[in-house]
Amino acid sequence: MAAEEPPASTEVVGGQPRVRAGEPLPKPLAIALVTGTSAAVLVLEILAGRILAPFVGVSLETFTGIIGTILAGIALGAWAGGYLADRFDPRRVVPLLLMTGGVLAIASIPVVRVLGPELGSAGGVSIIALAAFGFLPAASVLSAVPPAVVKLQLRDLSTTGVTVGRLSAYSTAGAIVGTFLTGFVLVAWAAVTTLVVTVGLLLIASGVALWTAAALHSTGRLFSLTALVAVLITGVAVVDSPCQTQTAYYCVSVEVDAANPSGRVLRLDDLRHSYVDLDDPTHLEFWYIRRLVDAIEILAPEGPVDVIELGGGGFTIPRYLQATRPGSRQTVMEIDKDLVDIVVTDLAFDRAAETEIVVGDGRLSMTDRPSDSADVVIGDAFGSRAVPFHLATREFLTDIDRVLRPGGVYAANVIDSPALGFLRAEVATIADVFPHVVVILGSGAAAGFGGNSVIVASDRPIDEDALAGSIEGSGDAGRVVEDLSAFLDGALLLTDDFAPVDQLISGAR
Repeated sequence: MAAEEPPASTEVVGGQPRVRAGEPLPKPLAIALVTGTSAAVLVLEILAGRILAPFVGVSLETFTGIIGTILAGIALGAWAGGYLADRFDPRRVVPLLLMTGGVLAIASIPVVRVLGPELGSAGGVSIIALAAFGFLPAASVLSAVPPAVVKLQLRDLSTTGVTVGRLSAYSTAGAIVGTFLTGFVLVAWAAVTTLVVTVGLLLIASGVALWTAAALHSTGRLFSLTALVAVLITGVAVVDSPCQTQTAYYCVSVEVDAANPSGRVLRLDDLRHSYVDLDDPTHLEFWYIRRLVDAIEILAPEGPVDVIELGGGGFTIPRYLQATRPGSRQTVMEIDKDLVDIVVTDLAFDRAAETEIVVGDGRLSMTDRPSDSADVVIGDAFGSRAVPFHLATREFLTDIDRVLRPGGVYAANVIDSPALGFLRAEVATIADVFPHVVVILGSGAAAGFGGNSVIVASDRPIDEDALAGSIEGSGDAGRVVEDLSAFLDGALLLTDDFAPVDQLISGAR
């Protein structure tokens, strides 16, 4: 029996049938396809950070895991796209890839929301797992489009380099546009879920248009696709988001305290960030807030004070000082404008004349402060569980020292893992700038479990006995570190050039 001849549209290379590409696509369409799909992949990459944040927080590890996963998807997709284009008609492959990629993009939202509560507590493993389940499929499928398009456009060996290079350049340009457009524009104008669903629908619509234009459509298949998309969008709506509001920086929720009808808990991403009692601004629920206030009380037992607060959160300390020390001039530096609006509306913060709210990065905002202009600087700015690295370095602390008046106090809240590697490094760095430093370990840190600690620093001696007495008097757990030299033995010094904050917290350094 004679061997069956391969179809006329194929050729045999190395014993394997290879599909000869049909007519090339119009150049504008080819450019639009490689540019658009690459842009879509990078849009999803940027938005993935916000979608994962409620479950794994926001840190260098988060973005490392997402970037690595998306790059893996790009590599896998490039290989798969070339493989498919060699074995099937690219004109059929490209529309299917677009539609499938759009479906998977929309599916990423319910997938992460369903798996997040189960996978969101194992550090880097959780980040990679959630990113892989949520975004690796879409990134892989969409990244298979450019190789298929390139296959269609190759006609003359003498211009292969020009064709591949041109389309690769447009693909990279699309990725750049997707990155900048998402980070600088889109997240400020629409909710993350809206953006993801919109990207998915645009991809599906593009695939359907190509499928129809090539006369390859089937009413039954299009009906099935429409039904699948409807199910996925329903899933996005039905699977609850952990956020009441999604800002450019945080997944924000305000929860009522079941034990106190006037109590409100501000949750940012996966952390209980602040507590506010709407009826009693002097109520300080969290241990570390009481210690930061202790630092102010020891500096100035009574009367107005000039305070700069790095990180607004729920504005617990600002409202406390408004109530207990009228006339105090406060400057709150908060990077998230939408969070400020939520605090003013949902947490009823009084934007009194003596409280200035500066929206922007704390370090950049601090450079605008005049020297010797503050009695106290409070450090309570966080990206997830970590102090942003540029707010932990010697260079920034030197600027804080410049802003503080002689005898002023810097008090900082720090969260760390059981090893306390970051806490010790931050204390060592602060001690390199301020001659007098006191460390107050929270109950978890003191017991070897990690958690909050507070650092108090000044250019004048600090009354450690008063701080210890305040802890004891309030009935709180925790303790003052007695032998600071032993505590700092082997600690790193953090600088702008070397500040592995996330690695110290995770124990990787």
